[in-house]
Order: sequence, then structure tokens, then C-alpha cells
Amino acid sequence: MNKYELAVIVNAKIEDDARLATIEKVKEYIARFGGTITNVDEWGKRKLAYEIQKMREGFYYFIQFESDSTCPAELERRVRIMENVIRYLCVRQDA
Repeated sequence: MNKYELAVIVNAKIEDDARLATIEKVKEYIARFGGTITNVDEWGKRKLAYEIQKMREGFYYFIQFESDSTCPAELERRVRIMENVIRYLCVRQDA
């Protein structure tokens, strides 16, 4: 099992319920593909470094999980097409 961290920036213009549903959907994907979530860190609303899709702010989430090597690829395939996710990045953490 490898340790990974997924950084997700969610659209700041949507309702709180939709934002929480988006993060829950990402958590479900991690569990579906054999990962176990170890920590979820919510940074809240932050200013983006540069404008993305005419947005200057987004909600930042960092999800740490453990899984085999197939989970991150499947997770990225699903998160890529989520309409409320502005940006994402999944990286493997060093042991």
C-alpha cells in the first residue's frame, strides 16, 4: 500500500451542499477503488494564484489516503470530468 495525497479545488460559487456533495463523491471514488482515507484537511476558501475559468477563488481540500497503484489513475479519470472541480492533483507521498 502506497500513501497518496489528493489536492482538490472546488468552485467557490456553488452552494455549500453541492460543495460537500462533490467532496463526498471524491471520497466514495477512493473507497470504491480500494483506497482507505487517512485524513481530510479542509483549508476553506482561498484566493487562486491565477484566474481559472473567470474565477478568482476556490475551496481547497487535501485528502490523504492509502491504496495500491491503480487507485490514483482511476480516481483522476473520474475527478477530471466533475464539473464543480476546478483543479486537482494526486501525488504519491514518500514513506
